Amino acid sequence: MNKITGPLRRALIYGAVSYGGLVLINNAELDLPNMWIVYLPMFVGVYVLTQWLDRKFGS
Repeated sequence: MNKITGPLRRALIYGAVSYGGLVLINNAELDLPNMWIVYLPMFVGVYVLTQWLDRKFGS
């Protein structure tokens, strides 16, 4: 059962955090020539936060 819960927990955490980040950035009404200036650091931060939360809830 643990083989299923770990990946599922990580996917749910990643989905929730990344969706929240996208909503926050898209509603910020930024007028940048290239939105990857904002999206790339956000997704790196989402990945790091997801790993940290997974370790915290996994133990």
